[in-house]
Amino acid sequence: MRPLFEPALVNDAFGDPGLYADFRDERRALLFDLGDVSDLVPRKLLRLSDIFVSHAHLDHFVGFDHWLRVVLGRKERVAVYGGPGFIAQVEHKLAAYTWNVVHRYEVALTIEAHELAPDGAGRRARFSSRSRFAREADEPWPRRDDVVLAEDRFRVRAAFVDHDIPCLAFALEESVHVNVWKNRLAELGLPTGPWLRAVKRAVIAGAADDTPIDVQWHDRNGAHGGTRPLGELRSTLELVPGRRVGYVTDIRYTEANLGALDRLLAGVDILFIESVFLAAQTDHAERKNHLTAAQAGAIARRLGAKAVVPFHFSPRYEGRAAEVLAEVQAAWRGEG
Repeated sequence: MRPLFEPALVNDAFGDPGLYADFRDERRALLFDLGDVSDLVPRKLLRLSDIFVSHAHLDHFVGFDHWLRVVLGRKERVAVYGGPGFIAQVEHKLAAYTWNVVHRYEVALTIEAHELAPDGAGRRARFSSRSRFAREADEPWPRRDDVVLAEDRFRVRAAFVDHDIPCLAFALEESVHVNVWKNRLAELGLPTGPWLRAVKRAVIAGAADDTPIDVQWHDRNGAHGGTRPLGELRSTLELVPGRRVGYVTDIRYTEANLGALDRLLAGVDILFIESVFLAAQTDHAERKNHLTAAQAGAIARRLGAKAVVPFHFSPRYEGRAAEVLAEVQAAWRGEG
């Protein structure tokens, strides 16, 4: 089963937090946190359609300038999402520069900034290079429950957690995954190929059996094509629950936070979670409002995560990453 998206950390475990989710078949990607992104080549930065910022501490938002420099004049639209005060933070970033020629760029960039509030309210505003990034269209942003972004094939949900300031944890969820049985396709005399994307989209959208599907392919005998009704192709497909990925960073180990994560991430397939200190420094972790590796592993076990990927290690453990990872894994497995 090939998933819709492939998530990977932007930096190593000691670098700035960040998760890059690549939608390979769509030349698109999502980014969770915008710290140091210098390791992402321009091609990857240009794929970004939506960026989700947990909070605006330096190591989670300092990459805005580098990202902007790469995409300016080359990309038309990006949506960004953050917590309380986020629209003003984006505005201040943009206002720090002089924009006396940007309005003449052939490719205009529009940044759509979205701001979430702990009470469920939201606002959005637009910043366009055509108007030299002045704030425009500032208005309420209606949301449904904890959903931040919803499309046909996936959605992003968010929950506030406490880091001594409001901080966002995120869930990236594939709506449903469509597996293709190649042997059943072969029985119909059909090969795999790009045409199957239309079949998958039609099935996910609940299209009727008489929906025509354009089937086109090439082989050594030349080009072939025609149409087949969706109903004829259904036997070659299998619908399975979509992949769910969690991203959790900068969070205190409290019952309130654990409850928020239960509601957002129970049963998650992959949990990316901060593991800043070893358990021997639990008191220090509490003072810093961060998790220990043991606490991160315990959260992964509590959520029933099928896999856990720790990150955001304190630099004091340089050369000792294996210890942090072992502590996370032991707690996740319920050992000790």
